Amino acid sequence: MNTVHNLLKHKKRRRNLRNNPTRAENMLWRYIKGSQLGYKFRRQQSIKQYIVDFYCPKLNLIVELDGEVHNYILQNQKDWMREKNLEKLGFTIIRYKNEDIILNMVDVLDDLKKICDSLNNIKYNEFY
Repeated sequence: MNTVHNLLKHKKRRRNLRNNPTRAENMLWRYIKGSQLGYKFRRQQSIKQYIVDFYCPKLNLIVELDGEVHNYILQNQKDWMREKNLEKLGFTIIRYKNEDIILNMVDVLDDLKKICDSLNNIKYNEFY
C-alpha cells in the first residue's frame, strides 16, 4: 500500500508552515491541540501533493482555514479541485474563514465539535 501522508519531499514546507502560522491557524490550534475537543488533530499534514491546515486521522477530517486569497477565482478553482481529489481518497473537508476564527471562535469550536461527533458516530455505526 502506498503511503499518502507526510511524504518526505514536503517535510521542509510542512515545518515552515508550522513555524509560521497565520493568526487564525495559531488561534484555532490553541483550542484543538492536545485532543481538547476529544479528537487528536495534526497541523500542516501532507496528504499526497497537498498540505492541509489541520487533520484528524481518526475521522479522516481535514479542516482548512481560508484567508483573503481564497476569494480570488483562480484560488477558488484550485481549492475546489483539491477538495474533489481529497474527497476521492475518502477525506471529509470543512472550511472556515479566518475572520470567523478570529471573531467567532466559540461558534467555530461548537460547529467543529458537532461535525467531529457526527463523523465519529457514523464511523462507530459502520463498525457495528
